[in-house]
Amino acid sequence: MAISKLDPIDRMILAELQADGRMTNVELAKRVGISAPPCLRRVRSLEEAGYIRGFHADVDARALGFEVQVFAMVGLHSQAETDLSAFEAKCAEWPLVRECHMLNGEIDFILKCVAPDLSSFQSFLTGQLTSAENVASVKTSLVIRGAKDEPGVPFDVLEQRLEQIA
Repeated sequence: MAISKLDPIDRMILAELQADGRMTNVELAKRVGISAPPCLRRVRSLEEAGYIRGFHADVDARALGFEVQVFAMVGLHSQAETDLSAFEAKCAEWPLVRECHMLNGEIDFILKCVAPDLSSFQSFLTGQLTSAENVASVKTSLVIRGAKDEPGVPFDVLEQRLEQIA
């Protein structure tokens, strides 16, 4: 299902679920202006097409004892596809790594990490990340505070773009 195949109701469903994934199908149907059975069919189609990858609770890491959040910029010795894939697979194994993104430019990857405390992160950094195969350099930045953390995409921008195309 390409973006052009999504109608306004599909996009409204996605926007509503992105804002509140816990609402019932009946509430969702009411918000987008259709009855519950076709709404559920649309949600299932959006899931099957890959537009909805899952439903998650937005948990407060600090409230759960994860006081440290760090962004780690990683440079690799080799950028051969097998080496990039091997590093990504390694990141998937590390519980403290919550996000892993390959970048264009002088940094190969940026990792978002959480840890209960600074010593736990330091143990991970020196014992696993910097010593991992193919890792050439790691620069870290400790998060002091977050000013914005919005999930998903800005649907209002998408709607404006689609209006310009039409």
